[in-house]
Amino acid sequence: MTVSNAAARDSAPRFGGVPVYERLQAAAGALERAVMVRLVERLPVYGRLPPEQLGSDIAKQVTRGIRCFAEMVRTGDLPDQAEQTAIRESSARRADEGVPLEAVVGAYHIGAEECAAHVFPAAEPGDLSDLLLVQRHMLTYLRLVSCEVAAGYVQERQTALSDEQVALQSLLSRLLEGGSPQAAADRAGVRLPPCYLVLSISVGRHPDELVPGVDHAVASRRKLRRLRNELQRQTVGVPLSVLSGGGGLILIPHKAPAADFGPADRDRLSQLVVELGRMCGAEVLAAAAAAPPEGVADAARLAGEIREVAEASGHEPGLYLLDDVLLEYQLSRPSPAREGLAALLDPLDTRPELLTTLRTFLACSLDRRRAAARLQVHPNTVDYRLRKATDLTGLDASRGADLVTLHAALAAHDAVRRGDPGVAPSRQA
Repeated sequence: MTVSNAAARDSAPRFGGVPVYERLQAAAGALERAVMVRLVERLPVYGRLPPEQLGSDIAKQVTRGIRCFAEMVRTGDLPDQAEQTAIRESSARRADEGVPLEAVVGAYHIGAEECAAHVFPAAEPGDLSDLLLVQRHMLTYLRLVSCEVAAGYVQERQTALSDEQVALQSLLSRLLEGGSPQAAADRAGVRLPPCYLVLSISVGRHPDELVPGVDHAVASRRKLRRLRNELQRQTVGVPLSVLSGGGGLILIPHKAPAADFGPADRDRLSQLVVELGRMCGAEVLAAAAAAPPEGVADAARLAGEIREVAEASGHEPGLYLLDDVLLEYQLSRPSPAREGLAALLDPLDTRPELLTTLRTFLACSLDRRRAAARLQVHPNTVDYRLRKATDLTGLDASRGADLVTLHAALAAHDAVRRGDPGVAPSRQA
């Protein structure tokens, strides 16, 4: 409850017989000027603001803060809702202008320091209780201000980030549709690069996603957050992505034309894929294609097909380009021979463990021990399954002539099982 003016004046803390709030009100103009000087000296970001802004909006808010605190000292009441709203709105404007949150909060603390430096020297030995009361009011005021500043700032940034994210997703959608993305890039405030490195990625499970009793959705989100953070950290420019727990699509801006993509670029991209996997704690297999902005749609389709072929062929995590899977890719394309090649492995349809063992054995360069380790079985089990597959198909992976046929049959088998039509569909993730 707010007390009457007379009662408030009688109960208000005094230094040297003069109510503290009166000292603050009388010195409001001088305090404002002192605070503005300190802001520029101690918080360089304020010194870079336009003079008109410093002298109007910010100066007015400083004066309002001084008078608000003086009123709190007079009555003992917290600032009312109107004052709290004014603090939030001022903080939101600073957020929109790019002033760091710590600088906005720091400005109020500098104001409090100046007020204390002005009135505290007037306190006399008998004013100790009033001095402690003013200190409590100051701490309470700063606590309230800090909360309101943070709330207004965060709300504004969330709104701005939401708008930015919508614009970036619109740009990504336009790139994947094909055609000119310039208008969407302008709306997003993004300068289009000479080309994008388009990655179709598959992300394995983090160990936490396999632990019983753990919220697997939370573990998956944490995995993706680490992946996105590492992607942003290692990328020059604005990467675009659409990702889920199992993978998705990433567009990385590249400074050179797609035709100039060479071995050094491939090495850097390969290292990035390794780092993404390391940081998110899961295996990452990625396929990449480079294209100018207007060619991203075709590149995304190609990268998706390369990834599918690499995964189906049992390749290990890492980066793959079309050159790495030329044979498998070509054999997975529709042709009169594809159905016949796929049919060679039909006898294994009822024995999926044999097909998996054969695929893994080929992917491990015919190393039975590596294949056994990946399959988590004994090497003798690998030998037994390979012999059984040979009995059923007539094709022996240890014979050079049959080896090429088996690679071709696996590629055709996988394509037929996926139902690839005559014209490959678009796969962006």
